[in-house]
Amino acid sequence: MPKRPPFIVAAADVPEQRHRYPDSAEEMAPYRPLGRAAGLLELGVRLVRLLPGTRTSYPHAESAEEEFAYVIEGEVSAWIDGEIHPMKAGDFVAFPAGTGIAHTLINDGDREAVLLAGGHAYDPKGKVFYPKDPQRRADMVWSRSWDDAPARPRGPHDGKPRPR
Repeated sequence: MPKRPPFIVAAADVPEQRHRYPDSAEEMAPYRPLGRAAGLLELGVRLVRLLPGTRTSYPHAESAEEEFAYVIEGEVSAWIDGEIHPMKAGDFVAFPAGTGIAHTLINDGDREAVLLAGGHAYDPKGKVFYPKDPQRRADMVWSRSWDDAPARPRGPHDGKPRPR
């Protein structure tokens, strides 16, 4: 049997990571950066474990990065522009770049969910808008803040997991 090439990876062999925003104690959902481990440079692909009471990120919109998520297991809430949209295993959501559609995925249930999520890899020219967390502007290089994101109606949900 030939030796396995380095661009074939087992998810279990890719160490899990967690992200925390500056000046925040909240840890975002744990993920495995499969794309990076397999050598992808222009596409980010993550296997995400969305634990009960966690979310994937602060609600945000991207100027230049397309993003997607596919629910492999469980149920999640897609927070889109302040409105909640239930998703279950087999559902797919896409966030086109430049639209101003703010989003995050939240698990307010009692069971872990598993997602395949991805988008363009980091683009230094891309900008990000955080409609519910304007303090993020101070945490970023000024040129990364998307100050002229398209105006969109916003619903009442705050984009955070339900307190436990």
